[in-house]
Amino acid sequence: MTDKTTFENAKGMADAVATLLSPNAEVIVHDIRTETVQYIANNFSKRAIGDPSNLKEIDFVPDEQVIGPYEKLNWDGRRIKSISLVMRDAQQRPAALVCINMDLSQFDQARQLLTNLMNLPVSDDKPANLFNEDWHEHINEFITNWAAEHNSSVDRLSRDQKKALVLALNNKNAFSAKHSVNYVARVIGLGRATIYNYLKEI
Repeated sequence: MTDKTTFENAKGMADAVATLLSPNAEVIVHDIRTETVQYIANNFSKRAIGDPSNLKEIDFVPDEQVIGPYEKLNWDGRRIKSISLVMRDAQQRPAALVCINMDLSQFDQARQLLTNLMNLPVSDDKPANLFNEDWHEHINEFITNWAAEHNSSVDRLSRDQKKALVLALNNKNAFSAKHSVNYVARVIGLGRATIYNYLKEI
């Protein structure tokens, strides 16, 4: 593979990746021997053809095939996640370096939006009547925590674990509420009669 073929392949890869990940990815092809920029697809870093590559900034090692991923800042302060691929000539000498730069700003905004949506305001003014009487929530919380403490989840409990869970719930007076047995039976996948039999044993 000649140097020309290597760079043509690198440019084709740059166009393909930039098109696939548009508009969030920029791909730059560097000439390793001259350490200059040779090609840019979807330019958002304001680099230019012929600019110095500054390979020392990414700890370039010729023997490596893939460098990164690593993070850097764009000129406008946006976070960029990058990874670089070394392409070689017919003699397996490093010829081109293809750097894929992913703009993370939209993902950062999406994460912040989800965080804002999921956060609940801290308040001491919870509706006392609702939470005191909503035994469903207390049972849900107890079952979830109990399963986690036993390295399991509600849908993966064994029959022995379900029996132990029923006894643990009984110790917390969870079955004092009307219809609570029916509810627990549905949640953990047991029959009402089975739960009553477990309770009779104690």
